[in-house]
Amino acid sequence: MNLSFSDRLSNFKSVLADARLTDSAALGLSIESGLQDVYLSLSKLKDATGSLYIIGNGGSAGVASHAATDFFNVAKIKTFTLHESSLLTCMTNDFGYENAFARILDQVINKSDVLIAISSSGNSINIRNAVDIAKQHHATIITLSGFSEDNPLRKMGNINIWLNSDDYGFVEIGHQFLLHNIADRFNPKFSNHT
Repeated sequence: MNLSFSDRLSNFKSVLADARLTDSAALGLSIESGLQDVYLSLSKLKDATGSLYIIGNGGSAGVASHAATDFFNVAKIKTFTLHESSLLTCMTNDFGYENAFARILDQVINKSDVLIAISSSGNSINIRNAVDIAKQHHATIITLSGFSEDNPLRKMGNINIWLNSDDYGFVEIGHQFLLHNIADRFNPKFSNHT
């Protein structure tokens, strides 16, 4: 495996350029129209004064935290992650890690809200259980995943963003780049979308 910067940069560009977006019926969307659909969903959320919840594990939790800051600061959307340590460890202790995010969401999410669910592999059961709860509450769901094209998370959202890579670094940074691109659409300095 060649780890030179120029080779990795070229590979990363290819991963982003090959991002695949689908809707809830698994119909393909162009990258731009899919990202615009996410932006419009978040604009509607903002107008309705709903809440945005962003979840992930490990590196994806870091992506979630960064994205939450961007959506809160730039887009002026009420945005929350659900990995505050006392709450998350309480839910994990009482209900198991696979149910921790789901238990929290069940008490706070409603149909005017949006959940962004991030899992590099798309296989994280705790993320998928949280998506199931968000569906029960009729919230809008956006998923971000990578690795296997047929990972289960990729089929669960209203809009699903998938990166064709099994490289954690590429998938995590790719997810961050895409979420940044969406948040930046709310900034009049960069945007023609408002």
